[in-house]
Amino acid sequence: MCNTEPPASRSGADELATIEQLDALLVAHGYTGRVDHDEAELRDVHRTRTLLRHAWTLDRDDCVEAVNKMLRDARALPRLVRHDEQDWHMHATEPDAPLAERMRVEAALAFIDVIRMNEMGRLRICAADDCTGLLLDLSRNGLKRCGNRMNMIAFRERRAES
Repeated sequence: MCNTEPPASRSGADELATIEQLDALLVAHGYTGRVDHDEAELRDVHRTRTLLRHAWTLDRDDCVEAVNKMLRDARALPRLVRHDEQDWHMHATEPDAPLAERMRVEAALAFIDVIRMNEMGRLRICAADDCTGLLLDLSRNGLKRCGNRMNMIAFRERRAES
């Protein structure tokens, strides 16, 4: 979700500009629970995208503060759940909580793992001048680089050939 706005997006356009694009993202990533399908929800998701992109850039201690605020604001209460085709996993909000709040809390739970393992260095922003894509490096040696730039170059070459 954080890499849906330019220049981080693969297309170079805001890939979360419409309610329909948000719906497609939710389907692609298997979001469950309440979805309002309205402009207010889309604006809240945009605010969440900005908040999460900012949290990605923080040092460990500042990220702890941001994560704690996200959890506190949502009155998050972690619990294990199993639904649909998914095995046991953690939720910390109710299914009828606003979509953007659920997104923030899910991201906060993921940040917790990164912080606890002292792996903030694996959260990166693409080093290319024309890309602000976020990268979570899960490679063994921690040397993975952003593929958005190369994907964008290939995309533009295919369009030029058409």
